[in-house]
Amino acid sequence: MAKLVEKKYGKTYSKDVRLSENPEELEGLFNDTRWRILKLLAKRPLYPSRIAEELDMEKQKVYYHVEKLRENNIIEEESREAIGGSVAKFYRPKDYAFAVELPQGKEKVADRSFEGEDKNVKEFLHPFVNNGRIDCKVVVGSPDPHGPHQVRGRDGHLGVNVSALLGNYGSFKESLVDLDVNIANQESYDSNMVLVGGPLTNTITSKFNNRLPARFKKEEFPYHGIVSEKTEEYDEGSIGLIAKTRNPKNTEKFLLVLAGVQKAGSKAAVLAFSQELEKIVEEYRGEDKWSTIVKGKDLDGDGEVDSFDILE
Repeated sequence: MAKLVEKKYGKTYSKDVRLSENPEELEGLFNDTRWRILKLLAKRPLYPSRIAEELDMEKQKVYYHVEKLRENNIIEEESREAIGGSVAKFYRPKDYAFAVELPQGKEKVADRSFEGEDKNVKEFLHPFVNNGRIDCKVVVGSPDPHGPHQVRGRDGHLGVNVSALLGNYGSFKESLVDLDVNIANQESYDSNMVLVGGPLTNTITSKFNNRLPARFKKEEFPYHGIVSEKTEEYDEGSIGLIAKTRNPKNTEKFLLVLAGVQKAGSKAAVLAFSQELEKIVEEYRGEDKWSTIVKGKDLDGDGEVDSFDILE
């Protein structure tokens, strides 16, 4: 089904469109009288005699054009009702927008406008999403042993959740997700990046850890803990961090970190980001350095994080 997208009163609206490559299928529209009848029926279902009264037209003329609209599959019978000793047929449009498409021509993936979206979400996701285009890499830890402690990344699947959320707000041409080892090998640190996973599993998170407004304790392996500038230290494995800051390698770019003290904490951070972003950023006011702490919860008792609380 095609969609008609229109901006009105500061919001974006869409409507299903009957799309055809054959103008003859829409022949019933190409007549001023039929178009007047169709616009009247778009307001509410009516029967031909009533249409004639409201449009001040001859009944026989209305019956003729109603039949043509029905034959061309533009309108359909909605109901019947006994009126004045006879059965009146009430009609309504089958579609409320129409278009004729040529079979050739350039196409592109439509950009998603932020218009009508939550203001804080818009500001928070900028510049990761810019003018309807996703402009960042989602970086996850390599599943192979890597880094100074030869740890395997087990958070890679969470990158899919992050990509799915970003895909709601913009389009992209290339794969969004990349491995930390690829970023390190190419030394391509100067872009917008969403870093998924803590400093053990994601070496790029480790590289920028000291720049974060809330950071992981790194006095000794395995760095289990988050130090917050706001309140306190957190050591539980289910604690997750969502932090945004400028990229020190290119201050026109930003870093977004979604990571946890342990795997459960990383899942809590991604869950909060991908399912409750408006709630998470309702206090965000465009700061260059911003963070929040969440705690994952297992509500159904299966051993997996499926909910979260916002701690700060």
